[in-house]
Amino acid sequence: MPASPEPSASSLRVLPLADRPGWQAAGEVGLLTRSAWEQALCHLARSDEETCHLELSAVTFVDVAGVSALAMTAQGLPHGRRIVIEEPPATLRRVLDLFWPDLLTVEVMGR
Repeated sequence: MPASPEPSASSLRVLPLADRPGWQAAGEVGLLTRSAWEQALCHLARSDEETCHLELSAVTFVDVAGVSALAMTAQGLPHGRRIVIEEPPATLRRVLDLFWPDLLTVEVMGR
C-alpha cells in the first residue's frame, strides 16, 4: 500500500503496526483519502488475527462515510474477531455511538 511521508489535510498515511496486528493511520479520512482507508480496512478484515488494532492518534478527522466503512468492515468479521480502535478522533466515537451503538466487534479506547 503506498504511503506518503508526511500526511497533509488531504492525505492519509497508513502503515502496519510493528508490535501488534493492525494498522496505524495519520492524516484525514475523507473523500480524497477514502480508497486508502478502505484498502487498510480490507487488509485488516483479511487478517487471521482474532484482534486487530487501528491506532488513530494521528488522525485528525474521519467523515461519516469513513466511519461507515469501518462499521461495515466490523460487521463482516467472522465470529470471535474484533477491531480495537485506539485513540480515534472524537467524531469517530460519536458517529459509532449514534449509528452503531450495539456494534460488539469494535472496541474504542482512549481520547
